Amino acid sequence: MMGGHHAASGAAAWIAVTTNFHLPLGSLAERISFLPESIPLGFGLFDVSPAGIAAGALVCAGAALVPDADHRHATIAHSLPPVSNAVCAGIGEISGGHRNGTHSLLGMGVFTLIAWLAGMWTVDTERFGVIFPGAGILAILLVAFALKALKFVPDRMRKFPWLVAIPAGAFVALFSPEEQYWFVLAMALGTAVHIAGDMLTVGGCNLLWPIKIKSPKILRRIPLLKDVWKPSGRVAFPILGKAGSGREWAMCVPISIYAFLGITLPILGIIKTRSEPLIALFGL
Repeated sequence: MMGGHHAASGAAAWIAVTTNFHLPLGSLAERISFLPESIPLGFGLFDVSPAGIAAGALVCAGAALVPDADHRHATIAHSLPPVSNAVCAGIGEISGGHRNGTHSLLGMGVFTLIAWLAGMWTVDTERFGVIFPGAGILAILLVAFALKALKFVPDRMRKFPWLVAIPAGAFVALFSPEEQYWFVLAMALGTAVHIAGDMLTVGGCNLLWPIKIKSPKILRRIPLLKDVWKPSGRVAFPILGKAGSGREWAMCVPISIYAFLGITLPILGIIKTRSEPLIALFGL
């Protein structure tokens, strides 16, 4: 699965579990009696503020790229040089190369543990309430990953990611949900969405790494099953085909639109709320 689609899927997953968006059907519901007045576009499983929705979506988008930080030549390795280069090189050495350790249940557990440790660092302030410095620092790298994968930053602008990622990290630290579990949830959800996305392509993943269970020889002769359980121990449900296929684009374009709206609307709401005192002050 392409990096930009991973990032969009991660953001969309966070928005889906934390918001309670409804799409009104309006006159269509009036004409067709069995249709509801609106269609829910989010499960609303967690009570998160608009700032928390935006902050979590940014983190989850970056977390959905973390499993690909397993080799030094990955696209996201050049997202925040020289820090990202060193991080990806180190992860690649530990995880055994691309689509191995970082694309497994063990890898997801390690990344979630790191997020838990970062999220535990909190500071009480009078102006902003509880802030999360650890989450903000880690979010700098995660946001840079997302910016690189979404191609928001040209390769020739090597220093620009720092100018964007640092304010984004500050936003995450200052306006995060006050529940300490949110950062852990964002990391776990993002990495899980990444692995699930890769398992929908022909490459697949070995969830049990470093254990490798080869497919029985008899299954390798069956046309469909041989593509599901591979001799390498990887498992795939190749609904999307190869990475970057037309089927992947057909699925991920609406997901990307949903993610964009889910991030933009809360931010616009925050801007409107913060600007209302100034508007009243100047009589605008």
